[in-house]
Amino acid sequence: MSTTVTLREIYDHLFAAYGPQHWWPGQSPFEVMIGAVLVQNTSWKNVEKAIERLRRDDLFEPHALAAVPAAELEELIRPAGYYRVKARRLHNLLAYVVGRYDGDLGAMFATDLSTLREGLLAINGVGPETADSILLYAGGLPVFVIDTYTHRVMARHGWIEPEIDYHGLQEHFQSRLEDDVAMYNEFHALLVRVGHRHCRKTPKCDGCPLAELLPDGGPVV
Repeated sequence: MSTTVTLREIYDHLFAAYGPQHWWPGQSPFEVMIGAVLVQNTSWKNVEKAIERLRRDDLFEPHALAAVPAAELEELIRPAGYYRVKARRLHNLLAYVVGRYDGDLGAMFATDLSTLREGLLAINGVGPETADSILLYAGGLPVFVIDTYTHRVMARHGWIEPEIDYHGLQEHFQSRLEDDVAMYNEFHALLVRVGHRHCRKTPKCDGCPLAELLPDGGPVV
């Protein structure tokens, strides 16, 4: 695989093309945490509808949301899809936040990073992408989030081996970039942007800002 293109070059090309992405949308760290669970397997537009229902009922506080009965929570988050599964996952996450930290997100995010990440990953329904989104976007901690677009963009352009797993790709980024929360935030958002516009399941390479970084100027698919 090509090693002639640096991650900084990729970032610079994407930023020049798209500018700042202003991620993650949310009025508080707790709202960002909830959004990280609700956005699983759905679009952000659907998540916004569910978040608005929770905000309407003044439920963006750990103890308050944890006290909502399962059936009521399911109905509140129904617009986000898979609402029964997501209600269980939210309750699992809330049990962790309230049970271990008494709902104090400041104390939670002050925990040693590796310890906190292990704790989040131990929660039923919280996988690596969700855990890392919580750490980066809600906690402001230096963890690079990997998603389908990140892998697809990097693999199609020949910058990683296609077989690389989540941990390996995360290490690829974190070992080559400084622990810069703002850059991790922006870089991940930019990769999602170029993935959504160009690096879909069926690629649309015309106009892709990364095309000029390829040796022959053409796509790697």
